[in-house]
Amino acid sequence: MFSRSPLISQNRPGLFRQILRKSCARARFLATATTSSHVTRPYTFHIGASWAGKPEDPSAKRKVPFPEDTLIGGWRDKMLAWPKAVQSKNAGEDFFFIQEMRNGSGVSFGVADGVGGWVDSGVDPSLFSQALMFHAHRYSRNAWAGEPEIDPTMDYEEREQIEGWEMTPYECLDLAYGGVLREKFVQAGSSTACIISLNASSGVLRSANLGDSGFSIIRGTSIIHRQKAQTHFFNCPKQLTKLPANAGRKFARACVDSPSEADVFEMKLRDGDIVVSYTDGFSDNVFPEEMLRICRLLSRSGGTEEEQVQAMADRMVDYSRKCMYNKTRISPFERDAARQGMFFRGGKPDDVTIVTALVRETS
Repeated sequence: MFSRSPLISQNRPGLFRQILRKSCARARFLATATTSSHVTRPYTFHIGASWAGKPEDPSAKRKVPFPEDTLIGGWRDKMLAWPKAVQSKNAGEDFFFIQEMRNGSGVSFGVADGVGGWVDSGVDPSLFSQALMFHAHRYSRNAWAGEPEIDPTMDYEEREQIEGWEMTPYECLDLAYGGVLREKFVQAGSSTACIISLNASSGVLRSANLGDSGFSIIRGTSIIHRQKAQTHFFNCPKQLTKLPANAGRKFARACVDSPSEADVFEMKLRDGDIVVSYTDGFSDNVFPEEMLRICRLLSRSGGTEEEQVQAMADRMVDYSRKCMYNKTRISPFERDAARQGMFFRGGKPDDVTIVTALVRETS
């Protein structure tokens, strides 16, 4: 099994559906109440994103990223062009995606954290997380967030081809994992993942989470939902895995978890709700009540909704970076280690990625 550093070193999906080809995702996204088809929807979602990779280990083996002229490499660079205040060259072993769904029916987004235990085997953990998020974006852009708005005058085959199909976050995770397994450039690796969809017609949030990435929903002065982490044991999260070709006894103990093991969740959101998705670089270093205070403070700071949610994401990434290098402050990771009879002091240096969403009900 592969576990998180620094404490402990260490079904194939069945859904494959044909999708229609479209252009790559935009670097920024705002789901508006009026879509390109002039359908007015009652919910609008304002999205913010920020990230910071931890300093690279100079003794680690040289990483070989996706080339810029490949589909994944080009898409990766567009996502990293998202305007944010936090200064960071890249997302490290984390990655994310944000994608408007078919016909403006909603938005899908997610975060993934490549598991670092593969580094000793010469595998770049960032390739798996980037590929997983790329394929999640690819499937999301042609799928509906809810039931497709079918033209009843068309026959069945025409509706299937033109109108598309509904996709849940679980199905998105399953399909994206299949895409990674087929990626020749990703020879091996593993990653946690949290994928969320927001329906612009119903206001319903749906999610699928595998591992110790996660999300929280803030309503007013309270956190009304906080996703529970999935682990095999302390510091070893559940993870989607691709084993190297002709894997031998060396990888006999590697975790090979299935998308079917993901926790799924569904909830109807209200005007003013805030959704915060994050990798464990955030949740291991920042307590839930601190996240709540940051979001409440910035929601009252003025500015547009876009400015508020982006400021939330930036502030949470910046604060988590300060906490992870503070050895005099008790961290959530330190407390969890103590519960397992282990000693760890202060914050845990790690990559951190945040995607935030503010819900507005327009009618």
